[in-house]
Amino acid sequence: MSFAREASRAIRSTLVIWVIAAIIYPFAMIALGQIVFPSQANGSLIKNAQGQIVGSALIGQPFSSDRYFNSRPSTTSYSTADPKKDEAGVLKTGVSGASNLAPSNSALIERIKGKDDPDPKKRVEGDLNRLKTAGIQPIADLIYTSGSSLDPHITPEAARTQVARVAKARKLQPQELETLINQNTDGRFIGIFGEPGVNLLKLNLALDKLKSAS
Repeated sequence: MSFAREASRAIRSTLVIWVIAAIIYPFAMIALGQIVFPSQANGSLIKNAQGQIVGSALIGQPFSSDRYFNSRPSTTSYSTADPKKDEAGVLKTGVSGASNLAPSNSALIERIKGKDDPDPKKRVEGDLNRLKTAGIQPIADLIYTSGSSLDPHITPEAARTQVARVAKARKLQPQELETLINQNTDGRFIGIFGEPGVNLLKLNLALDKLKSAS
């Protein structure tokens, strides 16, 4: 065979593979995702009662008000910090990730504050005192950050220990909040893998709906 014929065959094969792998396959996967899993393919976005997108079921958000169930701490403050004004250093690990500090490292429990704060406090000790003052049992996921620092879930136990505080702040019956927790608890994947978790954004949105309904 001549060199020209071999080169022509190689070029045609490359073009066919490129069309299949770079055009047909990606668009087929996009179409399949939109048909079979439209919500997941579009980011598992969550809307409020007004139809506005308020977040994703896959990404956590910071909640600290007594009127809401609080989220677990985040190394990156759930990536809400402004990179240009990151005096607290919350984005040092990037938009996602843990601190990677060993338990023996004193920096693990230090709260890094702005340069104008003359009295830094230890984060874990501070959170423990805050929880105890609020009458909340210090469940582990209300004290320690997750591996990604973007975890949208807390354990059902961590949600239930906050029921009394939220019920008092909103003047609701604890039984109503227990029902909301059960309704917004995701079970184990295919009933086997992982542990049950409460999606905090969904729970707090349901809490707002309960307030307006009452």
